Amino acid sequence: MAKEIKLLINKSEITAGTRGSSLGPEAIMAAARKIDNLFFGRFAIQHIEDANHMLDMEVKYPFAKRIEGLIQVFESVSSQVDSVLANGDFPFVIAADHGSAGGTIAGIKKAYPNKRLGVVWIDAHGDLHTPYTTPSGNMHGMPLSMAIAEDNLPEQKNILSAKETELWNRLKTMGSEEACLKPEDLVFISVRDTEEQEEKLIERLNITNHTVDQVRERSKEKVFEDIMSQLQGCDIIYVSFDVDSMDPEYTSHGTGTPVDHGLMPDEAEYFLTELAKLEKTVCIEFVEVNPCLDEKTNKMAEVTFDLLEKTINQLEKN
Repeated sequence: MAKEIKLLINKSEITAGTRGSSLGPEAIMAAARKIDNLFFGRFAIQHIEDANHMLDMEVKYPFAKRIEGLIQVFESVSSQVDSVLANGDFPFVIAADHGSAGGTIAGIKKAYPNKRLGVVWIDAHGDLHTPYTTPSGNMHGMPLSMAIAEDNLPEQKNILSAKETELWNRLKTMGSEEACLKPEDLVFISVRDTEEQEEKLIERLNITNHTVDQVRERSKEKVFEDIMSQLQGCDIIYVSFDVDSMDPEYTSHGTGTPVDHGLMPDEAEYFLTELAKLEKTVCIEFVEVNPCLDEKTNKMAEVTFDLLEKTINQLEKN
């Protein structure tokens, strides 16, 4: 592949509801070293500044927890993603929690302001809550709402302070004055744990979700064809892979919010490697490995490393 792959390590876990995902990137590295695989010695690694010190501070904004820190993380993530892309290289992000993925999208949009972006979101969750709808205030459930600049006010249940509103609006416009992503250019795979407010938004915006049952009943190949058809008008594609998209019985519960009836690792591998073959794919991100929650002694990181290596090997063949 002509482009050089740059690994961006992001240990931010301030948007998650459980602790330990900041250890995820290192757990993946440990999985490689356990089998004497020198994979991580092959690539330039850049570390993204986090704001995890805020986990030891009082939460100021109950409906957007640690949002002031997330703005800092957004700026760091988007700046580094933008820089790697501007240099003609490929940013491969290995992140802790999923909340900062909105910053990845913002960075892609900064690098390609005039290109139409498609997003393939492989996850158990829709991540379409907003501060106006969230039941928890945890912002790892909001990155896609940031990307599509959506408040979901028809489903509002929370009254925000003026400062919360101001900070939320800053996140929505950080990558572009307009939304970074159009709802019709967003595709879900394996989403199966959503709440009523998200479900109504998904229905209102007609967002596509290829469920696990559909992957098996229609075949993963057919589902991939449908994804390509939907995103054919997009100039570039970003792939976000949350490990909770996989079935915890076959991997482990080593992630913040595991959900039963997920993808098998080989199904995840198929989608990741097929997407890696595409010239349009400009960035891939892996998130949410949490070794503190792993009942199988780092099994999730081991499965994730296997998928990571196969995905990057495919990128290098292009």
